[in-house]
Amino acid sequence: MRNSKVVTLEEAIRRSGLKDGMTISFHHHFRGGDKVVNLVVDKLAQMGFKDLKLAASSLSDVHKPLIEHIKNGVITGISTSGLRGELADAISHGLLKEPVVFRSHGGRGSAIVGGELKIDVAFLGASASDELGNACGVPRSENAKSICGSLGYALPDARYAKHVVVITDDLVAYPNLPAGIRGADVESVVVVDSVGDSSKISAGAIRDSKNPRDILLAKQAAKVVINSGYFQDGFSIQTGTGGASLAVVKYIREEMLSRGIKASFALGGITAHIVKLHEEGLIGRLIDVQSFDKVAAESIAKDPSHVEVSSVEYASGEHLGSATHALDIVILSALEVDTQFNVNVLVGSDGIIRGAIGGHQDTAADSALSIIVCPLLRGRIPCVVPKVTTLITPGKSVDVVVTEYGVAVNPARPEITEKLRAAGLKLVDIKDLAAKATSIIGTPDPLPFGDKVVGVVMNRDGSVLDKIYNIK
Repeated sequence: MRNSKVVTLEEAIRRSGLKDGMTISFHHHFRGGDKVVNLVVDKLAQMGFKDLKLAASSLSDVHKPLIEHIKNGVITGISTSGLRGELADAISHGLLKEPVVFRSHGGRGSAIVGGELKIDVAFLGASASDELGNACGVPRSENAKSICGSLGYALPDARYAKHVVVITDDLVAYPNLPAGIRGADVESVVVVDSVGDSSKISAGAIRDSKNPRDILLAKQAAKVVINSGYFQDGFSIQTGTGGASLAVVKYIREEMLSRGIKASFALGGITAHIVKLHEEGLIGRLIDVQSFDKVAAESIAKDPSHVEVSSVEYASGEHLGSATHALDIVILSALEVDTQFNVNVLVGSDGIIRGAIGGHQDTAADSALSIIVCPLLRGRIPCVVPKVTTLITPGKSVDVVVTEYGVAVNPARPEITEKLRAAGLKLVDIKDLAAKATSIIGTPDPLPFGDKVVGVVMNRDGSVLDKIYNIK
């Protein structure tokens, strides 16, 4: 008779051997609709645990309840790619006992594989699982309640955590295959009413835009791609989730159709826009570490050329087989870019944490051409500045910055400058862009940073890039 692993959450926690001071982990594939983190930490608090370290692939607005668990000493440390909402605001003001350790998605994968980030118990939400723990992010029965698509950020946790608990809202018959999380790596399965609200996966950072400025930026960025020398049959691409970055896909598509060019693969967080190009035959394969909307999640469930990969296979700098090493073009957004091409995507101009590193460092470093798309100003906030508030992606990894006032090319890439100038693009010195921003809005007052370190930003190689101080 089969030995079912299905137990209650409390029993799963007891079986795990979890003790005060240990590290628990979670993934964020349900993004703003995630219910697993709050559910589990609430239970841990009820059971009396203290001084736990929380290693999530990312945290967002929905995780506001963690504030009380931090105040009560249940959570004393956090490792993540990003923070948003009231939780981020509270931590920015010094709430957490220890500094948050921020890693890129590839950096987190490397840290787990290399043992720098040791996970004692992983709690991993899944849209379907059988009784032995073969789990996935797609529906497998008529009773399915959720879908998140790829579980790429959960896969290193499932493989390397000392103890793995799968949490699902759809227990299906064995064998639930193919499955990203394999039963051989799972100790317990917990069935709950809901692991996440799938309708909220595409909320927040992912947005279409009809803003004329975003459309202008997208057209400019598309011209950079098309004239860069890398826009050839068989090229590969990844796009960010901001309005302008997503819109670039539309204009590239038109040129691909016109020239008869097809891409070999698209990488990263896959969106409906990318799925459309794939279904039209313009992109050969989709390598998906995170499905950014329902269309992408449904595509990975039915299309064998749309494949799930772990964050290690996606973007680890230490893994020679990671997909970013084969990436030609990446289009990314930014909160700030400075005159040395350094990029900040994590800390707002007010000093409050409000974003995520994601795969920014990873893709910028490994791609043949990295393009940052951002406006010169957002309201009264400059985006091109003399020095970024917080260093996230070093300037040596950034090739081109596209703004509505012109395109700046890193001096380290003179061949790109030559090609874009020949194509008639308006090229500008990035220092002139920063000066233009200052001339419009003036020099901002210094931020009221305190002396407490609330965050440490890691580079993908494990070195410290920057520190984030509390806002008074």
